[in-house]
Amino acid sequence: MSNAQIMTLTDKAAERVRALIAQNNQEILGLRIGITNTGCNGLSYTMDYATDERQDDAIVDSGDFKLLINKDAIEFVDGTEMDWLEEGLQSRFTFENPNEKGRCGCGSSFHV
Repeated sequence: MSNAQIMTLTDKAAERVRALIAQNNQEILGLRIGITNTGCNGLSYTMDYATDERQDDAIVDSGDFKLLINKDAIEFVDGTEMDWLEEGLQSRFTFENPNEKGRCGCGSSFHV
């Protein structure tokens, strides 16, 4: 399944993903994005290196890498923009998700 509208990346996020993939010694196809039940507000994003495409993945092709979105996460991340944020000594991926109805105080979980 291919759908570029499920999730988008800012230029900074795409640059960071490319750098992470380049640092890895394995053959990396891209990042696998998912959702897990956790945190004080219910849901949290998961990310891992993807080495293969699964039949039920939604695929966002960014040219030199892919975002492979777990089918169970699609409804929760549809329309989300992924960014890379650097603030002082902290750096992390952030998600601007139009489906979120609330987020916990520490920012590690959300609900829809």
